[in-house]
Amino acid sequence: MSRLEGKVALITGAARGQGRSHAVTLAEQGADIILFDICHDIDTNNYPLATPHDLEEARLEVEKTGRRAVAAEVDVRDRTAVRSNLDHAVGELGGLDVVVANAGICALGDETTVGAFCDTFDVNFVGMINAVHSAIPHLKAGASIITIGSIAALVSDRVAGAMGGGPGGDGYNVSKSFINQYTVKLAKQLAPRSIRANVIHPTNVKTDMLLQPAMYKMFRPDLENPTLDDAMVGFPMQQSMPIPYIETADVSSMVAYLASDESRYVTGSQFTVDGGAMLRFV
Repeated sequence: MSRLEGKVALITGAARGQGRSHAVTLAEQGADIILFDICHDIDTNNYPLATPHDLEEARLEVEKTGRRAVAAEVDVRDRTAVRSNLDHAVGELGGLDVVVANAGICALGDETTVGAFCDTFDVNFVGMINAVHSAIPHLKAGASIITIGSIAALVSDRVAGAMGGGPGGDGYNVSKSFINQYTVKLAKQLAPRSIRANVIHPTNVKTDMLLQPAMYKMFRPDLENPTLDDAMVGFPMQQSMPIPYIETADVSSMVAYLASDESRYVTGSQFTVDGGAMLRFV
């Protein structure tokens, strides 16, 4: 029997990047998948977000594993839309056992208004809350909630601020910090119901969020218009291991463990998949 046989998982931000990787990995291990993604750009965000075509490709990848999939274009900032689409999907697939609150942006670049801060915070934190709180009424004993944080949540404001990023960078750092605190408190509330909640903190992950000009500039502020090749010199400075970033599959492996019954007594915990990034602060 597959590791996640009989389970249904919700993944937000599922059209590409980490979200698609999580969706396909859980499907390969036996779960049916609900895929939510905004599928349009946000004005203050400086890099393109996923498209309806990306979401359809992700759905097809899940179905190629032999599992069922329900996909919907959902803005996680809209709780009414999250709840109604989730209720429909749960009705179609027959339940909900795993929530992976993954949707996130990092609106870097030249944006100097508070809008970049607000949009980043709303997607990353409010969107996470909307997904989790809409899911809780469907969850039973043995269910698992997995939130995706960042090592940005674990370093001091002074260190995170030194990385720059303007209002969007500040929104990213505070939203990931709040996700960390929220998940631990949530785990305490749900433990008597035998529902688990844990947070994963990745370092740099090879996704569209990382591989874009504004992020290159963060890692190579000494250059006017750094390229990916330039940034590849700076990326490894964040990890203790000699790597520029991790792959989406590295995070998905941890997601699969936390989604499975192998972690049935693991709750309120924080997991770093960071190539030793946090060792720099020990």
